[in-house]
Amino acid sequence: MGFRQAAVLSAVSFFLGVLFICLNVDYRVLFTPLTEPVIRDGLEFYATFYQSPPAIKARPALLHAVMGVGIIGLVGKLHRWDETAMFFDGSSLAAYVFSVAVYLAVGVPASRAIATPLEEHTREDQIEALRVLSAGNTIIIVLLGLVLVLQAGEEYTRRVEAREVAQAAEKTAKTAAKDEASTAASESKKDR
Repeated sequence: MGFRQAAVLSAVSFFLGVLFICLNVDYRVLFTPLTEPVIRDGLEFYATFYQSPPAIKARPALLHAVMGVGIIGLVGKLHRWDETAMFFDGSSLAAYVFSVAVYLAVGVPASRAIATPLEEHTREDQIEALRVLSAGNTIIIVLLGLVLVLQAGEEYTRRVEAREVAQAAEKTAKTAAKDEASTAASESKKDR
């Protein structure tokens, strides 16, 4: 595993860690009856998450920097441009970019609507933003899981390919040694 793959896996794992923390709330919002305690917990969680204290205020910058590391790692891996890079890294890049797009188009506006609602927003608007944010987080989890599966598939393919090349080289070496031995034997018969 190289530096670029480590960058991709680190970025994806970081985001999955953040999203699995959010899944504690998202699961109850999406898959259980939407009661007042569930709504209150969800709104409080995301308001706290969005309005983090100054010691943690680097969160948006950290999240966006890690996003950039993941994209740079995937583009760097894709730069090799062989068959495995085109399939696995190209698909991983598409899934990763789509997850970033869902985060920017759904996650950020829904978080703002929950944490700092506008005057014209009603409680129903906040609840709808909470449900949309939870659904967006679930979609991002699936996409990032796909990136991990594709990266594991690429590593498996490379190992199988290396093993096949080694076996083919060994077979070629044995065949060459056998041919050399038979040539030497036929030459020794001619000399007699």
